[in-house]
Amino acid sequence: MNGKITINDERTKTAMLRLEHVSKSFDGIRAVEKLSFDIEGGIITALIGPNGSGKTTAFNIMTGVIRVDLGKIFFKGKDVTRAAPHRIAGMGVARTFQNIRLFPQISVLDNVLLGISCEGGNGFWSALFQTPTMKAEERKNTDKAIALLKKVRLEHKRNELAMDLSHGQRRLVELARALGTNADLYLLDEPTAGVFPETRHKIMDIIQELDAQKKAVLFIEHNMDVVTHISEKIIVLNHGQKIAEGTPKEVVEDPAVIEAYLGRRRVHAPWVRELVRS
Repeated sequence: MNGKITINDERTKTAMLRLEHVSKSFDGIRAVEKLSFDIEGGIITALIGPNGSGKTTAFNIMTGVIRVDLGKIFFKGKDVTRAAPHRIAGMGVARTFQNIRLFPQISVLDNVLLGISCEGGNGFWSALFQTPTMKAEERKNTDKAIALLKKVRLEHKRNELAMDLSHGQRRLVELARALGTNADLYLLDEPTAGVFPETRHKIMDIIQELDAQKKAVLFIEHNMDVVTHISEKIIVLNHGQKIAEGTPKEVVEDPAVIEAYLGRRRVHAPWVRELVRS
């Protein structure tokens, strides 16, 4: 497999994020090795692989949580290899986590508000004395947060504590908070893990809306039905190395993927049979 994406549409495929020969070891164990790939605007990309293949480590590298040993990372053409997480986030990268990270003892609305930046740039004294400008900014941000909760159909829960929500509802609140950043790149770590089908489809719809807005989306997912239904490009990792990259149909037919990721389950997986027939 040549690793080239073969999507036939008119969308711009500018590399928003680029990893070049990135490597990272922990206590002598290579978690990521010479990893290179591009994430393009307006394309939904899935990052898959067996447990322990380096997917979450790659996310931590891309968001500046951990530093690489070797290689380079570029976002919008700028070298962010050594950039701090807050700087990368400020450039337009939003992330959700496999283990949901909400503030349990504050309201759902306040959790979403935490993801909305203060566009007016009001300073300490404006906040302290609650100037009219600051109050107007707060009203605007509150309206935006409520609109995001409407999008995930949780407006009626806005005054409840996050700790009182179900698992699926907390997933949706975390997604709403990420949307509040109005980022250019969304890194979603297992966004549909452990949710009921109705919530899963809701999350898939929201991800596809980001795609329509020409946002870049990279998501980790173990549910292959989700991967094959919404991703246009798949990157496969095994033992920290990229073993395949391409469209869902290309990846599922790649011998390295069959051996490392699907194994003998290949012939029994309905999503595989569906792709092969298409």
